[in-house]
Amino acid sequence: MTDKDLKQNVQNALDWDPSIDPADIGVSTDEGVVTLRGTVRTFAEKFEAERVALGIFGVKGVANDLTVHLPTMFERTDTEIAQAAVTALKSNIVVPAGRVTVTVADGWITLKGNVEWQYQKDAAAQCVRPLFGVKGVSNTIALEPHVKPIEVRDKIEAAFKRSAEVDARRINVNASDGKVILSGNVRSYAERQEAERAAWAAPGVRQVEDRLAIVP
Repeated sequence: MTDKDLKQNVQNALDWDPSIDPADIGVSTDEGVVTLRGTVRTFAEKFEAERVALGIFGVKGVANDLTVHLPTMFERTDTEIAQAAVTALKSNIVVPAGRVTVTVADGWITLKGNVEWQYQKDAAAQCVRPLFGVKGVSNTIALEPHVKPIEVRDKIEAAFKRSAEVDARRINVNASDGKVILSGNVRSYAERQEAERAAWAAPGVRQVEDRLAIVP
C-alpha cells in the first residue's frame, strides 16, 4: 500500500467516526508512519483520533501532534478538574480505593500510586480522560504484582493461542522479574497492539518491551 492510499484510508476512517470532528485535523504519511496535526476540542477526541489511525491496516506508527483547544464551555480550573478526577476514580469499581492520587497542572492530569494489575492502571486513565477541561493524562501508576516469571510466560502464550487476532506461532515471549519481551513479527499494527494488550493482561507484568516487527 502506498503512503497516498494509507493517508486516504486514515482520513476516511476519521470522517466515519462520529466522535471525531475531522475539520481541523490534517493527516500526512511517510513510509507507513501517520502524523496527525491540527486541533481538537477535547483530550478524549485526541485519544480517539490516534486509536482510529492505529487501527488502519498498513499503519506502522502514529505521531499524534494534535493540540487540544478547549471551547469556553469546556474550560475548568485545575482545582475543578482534580475534584472531578477524584470523584471519577472513587466511582470506578475497577480502580482500587485509596491507591491512586491525582495532580493537575494547566489542565494536564498526572496519576500516581500503585496497583496490582495493568487493567486497573488502564481503567484509572480511562475514567479521567473524558472529563471536561482535561488537556492530557500522564499515567505514572506503578504495578506491584507477585507472580513467578514462568507463570507469566505461560499465561501470555496461552492468551495468544486463544486470540483470533494474533498468530502465536510468529511471536516469542520472554519473561523475567515482571518484564516481558515480545519478539518476532506480526501482520499489522493492530495485531501488534493486540499482542501487547494480551501481554499486559497477564498477572505479574510490570513492563512490556515490544520488539515485534510489522511484516504485512
